[in-house]
Amino acid sequence: MTEIMAAGARTPQSPSRRQKEAKREGMLDRRRFIGSSALGGAALLLGGCSYDPTAYQAAVAEMTRPLPVNPDFRELVRYATLAANGHNTQPWTFRLQERGIDILPDFTRRTPVVDPDDHHLFASLGCAAENLAIAAKARGMAGDVIFESIGQGHISVDLSPAPREETGLFAAIPARQCSRAAYDGKAVPGAILDRLPLAAKRYAVETILLTDDKSREDILALVIEGNSRQMDDPAFLAELKHWIRFNPGHALAAGDGIYSATSGNPELPRWIGAPLFDLFFDKDSENDKYAAQIRSSAGVAVFVARTDDREGWFNAGRAYQRFALQATADGLKQAFVNQAVEVPAVRGELQTLLRIGGRRPNLVVRFGYGPRLPKSLRRPLEAVIA
Repeated sequence: MTEIMAAGARTPQSPSRRQKEAKREGMLDRRRFIGSSALGGAALLLGGCSYDPTAYQAAVAEMTRPLPVNPDFRELVRYATLAANGHNTQPWTFRLQERGIDILPDFTRRTPVVDPDDHHLFASLGCAAENLAIAAKARGMAGDVIFESIGQGHISVDLSPAPREETGLFAAIPARQCSRAAYDGKAVPGAILDRLPLAAKRYAVETILLTDDKSREDILALVIEGNSRQMDDPAFLAELKHWIRFNPGHALAAGDGIYSATSGNPELPRWIGAPLFDLFFDKDSENDKYAAQIRSSAGVAVFVARTDDREGWFNAGRAYQRFALQATADGLKQAFVNQAVEVPAVRGELQTLLRIGGRRPNLVVRFGYGPRLPKSLRRPLEAVIA
């Protein structure tokens, strides 16, 4: 049985062994990726491609610029959109009110294959709401969040005057990112491991930390099982490819999606990247990549909401966002490895592994020390404010 670490517990680790393993696996992963993945294979065929990074860097600087001391509601929305969200689809619309902001689901940006019940969509709304609440409190507004379950569900955020509360989580909002790279295998100090679940210990969401080698291998087995099933599904591959942005120009034009460089992959012209995705993107190389990533991580966190409904999923997103911001404040990188919760049959295996009964495991996140990669872009405010 896997050793389970809940809410602040931890186990002794072997940093030297893990660092050696991470280095070995990371090197192996890079060789396999360059030799067999869609983007790496295309880079070899083309001899590499270069793009002027100036425009992309300017867009990142604009979207992450500091929040003004006395921001208007539009500026608060900008900080809200810096939240994590599945496939960077940004499935939200913001409606400005006299004394607050409503956040509505944008179902035109859903991903029905990987997320058929809109679980990740509502978790993404929770991430945005948490960013908005933290930013509002840092600028002297209440930031009280209410999930309205009427109809399709939406969120109301009250922005009445309140004492300023500027925290390390607020400072981490523009820096946070999902770093989809191999990490360095170093263990995380105990004091930080204690802080991570405490940051997320709200909203009736349990954070389960798994930091020993056996637990990581057990999670990895489920991630690979889930990924293998997804990679065998042509509809999943088509949906994923739809959201990939192969170069800075492609990413700038869309303002959303998974920019290849944010995963440490080569930049390619769209005309060659898309067809070669079909030729070279394969299950074995992807499973090798996830093995290297998880084995190089210091641990894995699983977020489990009390209820399996839209409000519960929303709360799981809020808890995760706080965790991610605390990890960023402590110098850690983190990224989703959600395959084990996206495939229902594998999700049942994860429930058994975690001994959580009938509760649904919502999100799976690996964390550790690793490189900073280029940031994903966000759509302009005009596109997300109703």
